[in-house]
Amino acid sequence: MEQTQGLTVIGERFPSVTVKTTHGMKNLPEDYTGKWFVLFSHPGDFTPVCTTEFVSFAKKAEDFRALNTELIGLSIDQVFAHIKWTEWIREKLGVTIPFPVIADDLGKLSHLLGMIHPQKGSNTVRAVFVVDDKGIIRLIMYYPQEVGRNVDEILRAVRALQVSDKNGVAMPENWPNNPLLGDKVIVPPAGSEALAAERMEKAKKGELECFDWWFCYRKL
Repeated sequence: MEQTQGLTVIGERFPSVTVKTTHGMKNLPEDYTGKWFVLFSHPGDFTPVCTTEFVSFAKKAEDFRALNTELIGLSIDQVFAHIKWTEWIREKLGVTIPFPVIADDLGKLSHLLGMIHPQKGSNTVRAVFVVDDKGIIRLIMYYPQEVGRNVDEILRAVRALQVSDKNGVAMPENWPNNPLLGDKVIVPPAGSEALAAERMEKAKKGELECFDWWFCYRKL
């Protein structure tokens, strides 16, 4: 896997690794061929913020699966701690964790993917990697240990990426609830004078909506 300045970047293929999880050994990304997956790290088991995140991920797991997307958790705790923690969540909070949790107790994958930021300590930060059905990293997010993530935003981002891929369009801020465009999508900017003129002609005919030749949008 090629690295840019020591960091994993969007557009790279996810590294081929074998990992120990609460659901047994997994081969990434091979075991998820044909599926998208969201790999998210947490600083540690039996911690309050991480527990709230795991509950939210668990409650949204079926929504991710509806998008052909699986969830995978990770921290540098041992698998025994993961198992005990997910048991505690089930027994005390009534929520079953349906996804595997990687026990990266040697920190190899965490270091490879840049999940450990020395300025924030020796545990993994709250990293998120969205990987598509071809094993390509499509989105990366980092949160510090003290701020929990918004699971709905991660779900929105996966949906937006898939709609973009399918339709060859770009997605506005907070799609499908953008204050300017609503649920409409952005047509890629014209790359030539002829295409720019064509766009404006289509706008005159009502076939396309444009603020200008470089900013056109449409309904899906």
